[in-house]
Amino acid sequence: MSWIKENKFIATLIGITLALVAALAFIGNQAATRYEEAKASFDEANGDATGFESMALYPKSENRDGKVKALDDYRKSVDMLQGSFEKFRPKDLPNLSPQVFTDQLKAADEELRKAFEASKTKIPDAFFVGFEGYRTTLASEKTTGILNFQLQALKETLLNLAKTSPTELRNLHRPILVEEAGQVFTPAAGDVARALPFELTFVGTEKSAREFVSSVTKLDKYFITIKGFRITSTKKDAPKAADAKFEAASEPIGTKSEADAGGGFVLPGETPAAEAATPQAAPAPLNSGRILSQVLGSEEVQVFLRLDLLQFLPAKNLP
Repeated sequence: MSWIKENKFIATLIGITLALVAALAFIGNQAATRYEEAKASFDEANGDATGFESMALYPKSENRDGKVKALDDYRKSVDMLQGSFEKFRPKDLPNLSPQVFTDQLKAADEELRKAFEASKTKIPDAFFVGFEGYRTTLASEKTTGILNFQLQALKETLLNLAKTSPTELRNLHRPILVEEAGQVFTPAAGDVARALPFELTFVGTEKSAREFVSSVTKLDKYFITIKGFRITSTKKDAPKAADAKFEAASEPIGTKSEADAGGGFVLPGETPAAEAATPQAAPAPLNSGRILSQVLGSEEVQVFLRLDLLQFLPAKNLP
C-alpha cells in the first residue's frame, strides 16, 4: 500500500491500463461472437443462393425470356387445338317448337327404318332413335335445341351402321339430359366440351363391326369418342368339324372304268391305251386356309359400344 501511496500516478496509470485491456478483451470477444454468427448466416444464405442458381427457372434474363417463349408456344398450340375442333363446335343451338322437333324425330325414324330394311337388319319394335319417351309426348321447347343436336348426330351414326349390314340392332340407349329433368347444364371452369352419352348394341359379322367402328371417327360435323366396348361371339361353343361346308370332291385318280382302260385286258409289260394317251395329273393340294374359314367364318359377334357425342363449348380466350 505504501508503494501505491508513494507512486499514485503510476498505480493509477496501471489501473487504467488494466481496465482498458479488460474492456478491449470483452469487446473483442463480443465481436468474435458476432463475426461467427454473421459468417454462419452468410454461409447459409450463400448455400441457398447457390441452390437457387442451379434451379431450372432461376430468375435470370435468359430464363425469363425462355419462359416467355414457352408460354407463347403453349398459347399458340392451344389456339391451334381449339381451331382444329372448330368444325365440330355448333355455332348456335336454337330451340325449335315442340311440334317441329317431333316432326324431325319422326322423319329421322322413318329414314332409319328404311335404311335398316334395305340392309336386312332387324331392329327392336320400340325403336325410336333413342327418343322413345317422345313417341306420344312433346318435348319442352327449352330443350329442343340440344335434343335436335343429339338427334341429328344419332341419325348419322345409325345410317353408317345400316351401311355395314349388321344382322340385328338389339338396343339403343340414350340417358336423359339434365335439361329434360328441368335443370340447367352448367359446365365446370376448365371444361371445353360436354359429353352426351349413348349406348349401342348390335350383332353382325366381324367385317360389319370393324367398318362401323371406323365410321364413328369419320363423321363430318359430329365428334364422337368411344368410351368403352365389349365384343363377344354369338357362338358359345368351340367350332366343330360338322360346321364346315366342303365342296364335292372330284373323282379320285385310279378309279377309271374298264372301258377307259381298253376293256380291262392288259398283257404283262404293256400300258393301257387310255393311260398312255392321257397323262395323269397330280392331285391338287388342300387349301387349309379355305377349309379353316369354312369352319370359323360363319360365326357373328355381338358388339356393345359406350359412346360420347361431344358438344364443344365456345372457345376460351387465353390471357
